Amino acid sequence: MNSVDTVVIGAGITGLSCAHELTRNNRQVRVLERQDRIGGQIQSIKVDDYIFETGPNTGVVKHPEVAELFEQLGDKCELETALESSKRRLIWKGDKFHALPSGLGSALRTPLFTWYDKFRILGEPWRKKGDDPMESVGSLAERRLGKSYVEYAVDPFLSGVYAGDPYKLPARLALPKLYQLEQNYGSFVRGSIAKAKQPKTDRDRKATKKVFSSRGGFSNLVEALADSIGRDNIMTGAIDIHINPVEDGAWNITYTKDGKSEQIVARNVITTCGAYSLPELLPFVDSDTMKDLSNLFYAPVVQVGVGMKDCGDNQCLAFGGLVPSKEHKPVLGILFPSACFKGRCPEKGAAMAYFIGGARHPEMLEKSDAEFESMVNGTLVDMLKYAPGTKADVIKVFRHERAIPQYEASSDARFAAIDKLQTKYPTLRIAGNLRDGIGIGDRIKQGVDEARRVCTGQND
Repeated sequence: MNSVDTVVIGAGITGLSCAHELTRNNRQVRVLERQDRIGGQIQSIKVDDYIFETGPNTGVVKHPEVAELFEQLGDKCELETALESSKRRLIWKGDKFHALPSGLGSALRTPLFTWYDKFRILGEPWRKKGDDPMESVGSLAERRLGKSYVEYAVDPFLSGVYAGDPYKLPARLALPKLYQLEQNYGSFVRGSIAKAKQPKTDRDRKATKKVFSSRGGFSNLVEALADSIGRDNIMTGAIDIHINPVEDGAWNITYTKDGKSEQIVARNVITTCGAYSLPELLPFVDSDTMKDLSNLFYAPVVQVGVGMKDCGDNQCLAFGGLVPSKEHKPVLGILFPSACFKGRCPEKGAAMAYFIGGARHPEMLEKSDAEFESMVNGTLVDMLKYAPGTKADVIKVFRHERAIPQYEASSDARFAAIDKLQTKYPTLRIAGNLRDGIGIGDRIKQGVDEARRVCTGQND
């Protein structure tokens, strides 16, 4: 029987960030991962001269912990912020993509929003504050900004982030910072101005809000974290993991590796896996609590990596193009990673990432690779305006049955169940994307926070 200070369940970005911080603080850690590889949904695939991500393509340096993590890794992994061209964001309307406004002039000229809403937005700072804590993102935005802003800004943005429906995601849960702007300042505009004026420390300034990846793809970040932790401390292919409390607040963790039963005793346990894994993982939890704990729905997403060897004059110099649901196109959006980061494609070519399916179209997961290839080649002509008959040089299909967690109204019950369980068992932490945000920046921050909790004795 092995004995360690802390066991981390899951070798995704949250678990690896957590284990890295524990290791930095001289804590003995063991990471258990049921898959045969590390990284979770993060995986960079090199095909010919292209680099495709099977999961997230970008993150945002929204927390100092992100910048600090790369500083700690040093030359083992380089933080790469997006090129200037990525600041341009596109929205589909009618028969083409339009750039989101970047200033007053373009805000007045854009065809994305109605003139009524353009003038109505001038009154946003004086509108009455909402009082419904479960008001959806769509309802909040429609009330404060107008219907056309929901249809051609909020809806495609939520599709790009959550692959979800803005009228099913409560703003307080899905976009808490936006919700708090209204609650704390009475207005998005007044709140944004007030937040911008707040003094910042040197550490605060590390959160640049820039779009980022790691040089050469996110797999390089995963591998650098594994080296930092020590690969001998990471156990992949660990199945049938069960966690049970024992005396003195310790934990007994059993699992199977290569057909052999193994056992570890740990002072602390931090789970970072999906909510759907918790019933098997925590057999000691009563059924009512577990029902609330694991009530999270994950939207299915198909991501298609697309490579073009020579784009000619059709260079997609933008972060990407999002598609509002009312436009009824077959894709949620198309990102252009090669316009964000260098070295993702041949010199004259492009690397793209198509996103298909989501919460409103789970049936797309059942389509064949051939159907996706036909869809992609059709949109190259219809949406990206390539010459008729143009076909992609490389197409790679990546299916994710449980891709993006939906922070719906049921989330409050989940958060309460987490608090209840952690209060009863202080040395057990329920982390992962079932709380605290879904972006890579959020995942890194949570992992670091959970490690620091252990290191400062807050779990005891």
